[in-house]
Amino acid sequence: MQSVSSAHHHQRYLYGILMAAIGAMLFSGKAVLVKLAFTYGANAETLLALRMLMALPLFLMIFWWEARRKPMSPITWLDRGKLFFLGFLGYFLSSYVDFLGLQYISVGLERIVLYLTPTIVLLISYFGLGKPISRMQWYALIVGYLGVFVVFIQDASSTGLYAWLGMLLVFGSACSYALYMIGSGEMVKRIGSVRLVVYASSASMVFSVIQSTLHNPSAIFEQVAEIYWLSLLNASLCTVIPMLLIMISINRIGSPLVAQAGILGPVSTIFLGYFVLSEPITGMQIGGMILVIAAMWLLVRNDPPTKKSPNSEKSGDLDVEPLN
Repeated sequence: MQSVSSAHHHQRYLYGILMAAIGAMLFSGKAVLVKLAFTYGANAETLLALRMLMALPLFLMIFWWEARRKPMSPITWLDRGKLFFLGFLGYFLSSYVDFLGLQYISVGLERIVLYLTPTIVLLISYFGLGKPISRMQWYALIVGYLGVFVVFIQDASSTGLYAWLGMLLVFGSACSYALYMIGSGEMVKRIGSVRLVVYASSASMVFSVIQSTLHNPSAIFEQVAEIYWLSLLNASLCTVIPMLLIMISINRIGSPLVAQAGILGPVSTIFLGYFVLSEPITGMQIGGMILVIAAMWLLVRNDPPTKKSPNSEKSGDLDVEPLN
């Protein structure tokens, strides 16, 4: 019986790692699809609105399934207001400035900058909340930002000042998402990750559609067919499906291992950019990516494991946030 149990545990572990790896790579494909859509003449406002309009029904289906599976406690109007604001920060503002930044930098640099989000959370917690940072974490921060600078030099050599604008916009996206992560921590414990995702996605859809309408009232309905297909792929294959995979994998193997599997995100983005968008791969870019990955690995290795509550295994809630 013990060998059967051990084999089942090993299989569960392998499936968890596989799902986390696939989820990280699918999330990273978002940047490639957005860059492709730009070549067909779409703008950031329209692409974001189409992405959220197409993703929301899928999120609602997940919410319906989760509600049938287990009862959900009611939430207050104050909580709804907080969720609406979190949706603005983490899903609308973060995604919008990220889309804007992709117009000026390579998908490889974009993904590497976004990969620094945990370091931004760490710095905000240190300067804003007074939480300590260990010596090893400081080393990780220095190595990570050095790696971004190395990759940035590659982009700056070809696009000049536009590379600064693009990197600053994407870094702003990472900061916005970091604030969302800090603000959503307490909400996740009380209402669960599924409801948080659905409410935040709904808020983002409202903001993005309003913005697109103000920018051009008919733009959503006047795009070429390729834009709609790319937006559908972005909403499903690069947003909802990887979110589910990472939710399930965290439930199986825990956040630290999923974070380590996320290393495949920036790696796959650089190679996708090469094969799909003909973006160059250089030794400097690879070196900077290795530095950033090493920094994130150090942070994960030195992050103390969190204790699960006694009811966490029974609840079956999927405690994770979708990535930008």
